[in-house]
Amino acid sequence: MKQLLFSFILFSTFIACNLQSKNTENKMTQESFNVIGISVRTTNKDGMAMTDLGQLWHQFYAENCISKIPNKLSDDVYAVYTNYKSDYTDEYTTIIGCKVKSLDSIPNGFEGKQIQSGSFVKYTAKGKMPDVIMATWKDIWSKDKELNRAYTADYEVYGKKSQDPNNAEVDIYIATKE
Repeated sequence: MKQLLFSFILFSTFIACNLQSKNTENKMTQESFNVIGISVRTTNKDGMAMTDLGQLWHQFYAENCISKIPNKLSDDVYAVYTNYKSDYTDEYTTIIGCKVKSLDSIPNGFEGKQIQSGSFVKYTAKGKMPDVIMATWKDIWSKDKELNRAYTADYEVYGKKSQDPNNAEVDIYIATKE
């Protein structure tokens, strides 16, 4: 009985410490950086974003847009959500592209954006694509007021760990007010 009680206390302490540190570790200050990619103006109303973003992702890969982006810092793909009209329930712009050294040379049909430095909360979505991304965004939207979102620019990073469709890892950064 003592062994069982000790195991329960140890397990509870482990969970409490991990939950506490997880919240602390997720808050961060991010330096500014630049992204060049293709974009679309959309909204989450009436499922419009699902259609628009599906088409944008298809275009990005079908037209091999990644090869047309100059001065890439890596082949990680960024999905940036910016130029919000108000909040996640209204219009915003999505840019799918790559992090770049500068915005000096933006190809025709592409858009450049500087992501301003500031406070962010980092989420790591882990699981089956694209379900895990949608589930993570639903979680973020449910915590909208609690997060105190800035609605300047939020972004996802699709690195090497995102390539396994059944066990992907994608980092999602949400801009917050100070």
